[in-house]
Formats: sequence, C-alpha cells, structure tokens
Amino acid sequence: MTETATDQPGRWKDRTPPDRAWKSKSGINAAARVAEQDRAAGGHHRRTVDVGEGRFARASIALRLYQRTRRIRAYLRWSVGGRTRERYVGEVDGSTRSENLKQAWSAAWALELLTEEPVPAGSWASSREARAVMSANRSRDTVPELLLRKALHRRGLRYRVAARPLPELRRTADVVFTKARVAVFVDGCFWHGCPEHYRPATKEHSDFWRRKMEENRSRDTTTNQALHKAGWTVVRIWEHEDPDEAAGRIAEIIWSRGR
Repeated sequence: MTETATDQPGRWKDRTPPDRAWKSKSGINAAARVAEQDRAAGGHHRRTVDVGEGRFARASIALRLYQRTRRIRAYLRWSVGGRTRERYVGEVDGSTRSENLKQAWSAAWALELLTEEPVPAGSWASSREARAVMSANRSRDTVPELLLRKALHRRGLRYRVAARPLPELRRTADVVFTKARVAVFVDGCFWHGCPEHYRPATKEHSDFWRRKMEENRSRDTTTNQALHKAGWTVVRIWEHEDPDEAAGRIAEIIWSRGR
C-alpha cells in the first residue's frame, strides 16, 4: 500500500543525484543496516509503527532514485503478518544517504506515521527509550564501536580496544592510539546527553535519569581535562554519527602526527 504525502522541493533539478545520496554501502551487513536506521531515526525505539490491537512493528526507511525526474523519494516500510506495508513520506534532498534518512524519519513523524511504543506493564524504566537503552547497554563492543573500529581498520590504522590511556587514571577509552596519544570515546546519546537526540524523561524516575546523565557529563569533562593535561588528545564520537565520517576525522589527527 502506498500513500502520497506533500513533497518537499528537491535540489536535483538539472542533474542526477549521486549514489552516495541514496545508495547503501556495498557489503554492509544486517547489524550495520539496523544501526544506520537507528542513528537516523534517533534511536531504535523511534522506529515503531502501531499496527493495531496492541501490536507494534519496527519500520525502516527505503530511499529510491527516480531517474526520469531525478528525484529521491523516501518510503516507510514495515511488516505485518509476513506482508510488507509501505507509505510514501516525501522527497529528500540531502547530499548524503545519512542526511536523507534523517529527513525521511522526521517527515514520517510529522505525518504521524510513527509512535512511541509503550513500556510493558511492570517495567521499572520510565519510558520506552530508557528501557531500550538499559537493554542495549554494554560496557564494550557495542554496534557503534564495532562499526567505528572497522572503519578505522579499513584506513590502515591499528589501535588498542577498551584500554586506559593513563594507567593511574580509572578511565577506559573505547579506542586508544598509544603512540599518537589519542583517546577515542564513543558516547551513547541517552547516557551522555546528546544535544541532538537526548530527551529528558518526563515520567516516573525522571530525577534519577537526569542525575545519571549529569553525573556522566561531569565525568566526561574531568576525563577530558585529565587527559589533556597529560598531553593526550581526546576525541568524542556520538553513537548516532556516521562511522566512516568519524573515522575520517580521527585518521586526520593520527596522520597529522605522522603515526
């Protein structure tokens, strides 16, 4: 089923959009595809479609190039009972696929095609977002970390994983370049108060989550200060960032130091 929404004016009037604006990267695995959609939507919990009778489905965005009109169209897709459903959400005009996925998710929310899946009865978490974060929380080897490390490895960079830059400082960085003295931290949007995706809890236990986030941000600041004082460069990457773009920034720092 396909439904038409009001199109936004496109930027590709006189030329065909480049592949990077809509095509997914070759060889990308299922976990990477999920992470890409999660980043663009602002979290796994924000990809929910209410299919009725108390049931919910996880949606994704499909981008399609129409050669005749030189336009990229976005469609919201999900499955119900083994059948794929689809809704047209509009045209997108970003220069990269990640930009266009973000535009499409925003449009889907504006069209009220998505919903926040309710928290199961009896759950201690104050919101679906909090529950998703707690369920997915791991001390290392999260999907964003793995994708970043793969992107760094493809650039020929070698590093230590989950190591302390300073043995005497009880702070573990996600990726450490010892010779270049560069420490990389991949920060979760919920736990570290991402300005783009963090949404303060407004229900039960909201004070707890606010204090926890503030404590984490304070700890981040003291960690940065301690490492800078010891001559280290600190790079902080939000979990929603494109891993290739983040790896490129890190590589420039490493290469500028001849490492």
